[in-house]
Amino acid sequence: MSTHAQQASIPKEEPDDDPDDVLFNTIYGVRTIELNRPKKLNSLNGSMARKIIPRLKEWEKSQLASVVIIAGAGEKAFCAGGDVAALAQYNQQGNSGIERSKAYFGLEYQLDHLIATYPKPYIAYMDGITMGGGVGLSVHAPIRIATERTLFAMPETTIGFFPDVGGSFFLPRLDGHIGAYLALTSERLRGVNAYYAGIATHYIDSSSLGNLTARLSELVFKDYADMAERLAIIDTTIEEFGTGLPYDEPMLLAGNLRSAIDRCFRYNSVEQIIQALQQESGETASWAQKTLKTLSERSPTSMKVALRQMDLGRTWDISDTFRRENHIAGKFMEHPDFISGVSAKLINKPATIPKWEPASLEQVSREDVDAFFNVEGTTPLPLHGTAPAWREYPFGYLGLPREKEIRRVVMEGGKSPEGVLAAFLTMKEGKPGVREKVEEVLGRKCEVGAGDEVMWVEDEKR
Repeated sequence: MSTHAQQASIPKEEPDDDPDDVLFNTIYGVRTIELNRPKKLNSLNGSMARKIIPRLKEWEKSQLASVVIIAGAGEKAFCAGGDVAALAQYNQQGNSGIERSKAYFGLEYQLDHLIATYPKPYIAYMDGITMGGGVGLSVHAPIRIATERTLFAMPETTIGFFPDVGGSFFLPRLDGHIGAYLALTSERLRGVNAYYAGIATHYIDSSSLGNLTARLSELVFKDYADMAERLAIIDTTIEEFGTGLPYDEPMLLAGNLRSAIDRCFRYNSVEQIIQALQQESGETASWAQKTLKTLSERSPTSMKVALRQMDLGRTWDISDTFRRENHIAGKFMEHPDFISGVSAKLINKPATIPKWEPASLEQVSREDVDAFFNVEGTTPLPLHGTAPAWREYPFGYLGLPREKEIRRVVMEGGKSPEGVLAAFLTMKEGKPGVREKVEEVLGRKCEVGAGDEVMWVEDEKR
């Protein structure tokens, strides 16, 4: 694959596109995007992408547009994913249908990349179901707001696909081996747990979103303020609407469970992960058995591709991510598991059990997996914009502290547990959830030595 991809052209609407599946609005300096297919849980399709990309490019040039907010219509969903049922039906039409599906993914990834590299503050209201394609519209934004109604998942391995929409980038960059766990199992994170896990950067009650939008529309930025300065003002404004975190929703990926996730999902082969799960005992044994059952129901090809993706994706830059995923998606459109999985889970009523080909992990060879990642001689996906091809989110600091940040402060030495916590509370200006996150990491990864000094203990030494 060439590293010099062409610039993407601005898509034009097609005659059959629904004129009302996306609504746009202007409120002073705020520009809003409302995904408007509530009966379909705001599932993303080509018609919607063809509307959103031109509007984002238009607002990018406008001096009057200061902030972009994306949300979903209704109370159930932000966006439940891409309209994969339609794609599976295309694929059953033969080569022409498969090419149509491939074109959709190219368009979707161009939109996701544009969002990830957008030069103006882009805010995603992850209010309700946020899965698959909806994650692509939100998780790469510098500001991502979860509410009590948020329901996050990457369910692709259940339908014979892979965690796309930039999953190669954001999943391996989550703490520990949470990303591989979410990729292979499609585990759901509800409400505040999407915030604790780093999927969202903020948490407020859904009833405050309307007032927040109005407040953001009142913000006036100095012309010379850069992106970081603008985001800092927005960050402070969002915190005005915080009412604390729900006391009855403890951190899910924490303590012994979190240790077990890292212990079992640290391997680069699905077979080794399964073996590790089989060896779990004590408090996490029932979780391990449930996880083994879950993995037994997933597409063997999807799991092996997803795990390779987690390993390679941690080194890809944001542009290469979407180009590589475009190639992987194209391969899956030619693979029988996608039609089988989507038909069984989403089209058949009642749902049926997919028939995976191959049916077992042993039958999926290394060469089979290699084919999804071999881009030699292929034409890279054209992308919008000329943003730097960064390898870490440039504004990742807006969320809760990451485990590696906590480790760095501990490794500097000379601090008690209270001293480490105080450092982060000061750094994050009392941001909700900082105390819970830091205390969980210290309790799981550290010991207290002489003089009350906290010491980081690597897993192999515990």
